[in-house]
Amino acid sequence: MSDTNGYAVFLFPPALDVLGDAIKPYLQTGAAGPFIGCREVDTAGAFIEMTLEGRNPEGRSIELELMVPGSMVRMIVSAHSDAEFGFYDRNRPAPVMLEPGMGQQVAEGEPAASPKA
Repeated sequence: MSDTNGYAVFLFPPALDVLGDAIKPYLQTGAAGPFIGCREVDTAGAFIEMTLEGRNPEGRSIELELMVPGSMVRMIVSAHSDAEFGFYDRNRPAPVMLEPGMGQQVAEGEPAASPKA
């Protein structure tokens, strides 16, 4: 997962042993151990379906779908980054409410909105 949007899918150690060399090209390593980095995960069904982004030998971007039995998956971790989620963005001035029903304070240089009738 080179960006901050996607999932890390961790498999049980016996699953890694059973899958052997077939799973190795899709594994990444991290502090928590080997995982599969993917863009999407579908857990509805007996198989966990993972959508991975890759490149073919010619360098073109391709989309891969990898499916493993749900019993092989130990944990799925979401790694999403949403700009509007969490704490206040300090680079953008916060709207200040003067009094309930009075509207918002207008920053210098911006036209004031006309009151509604």
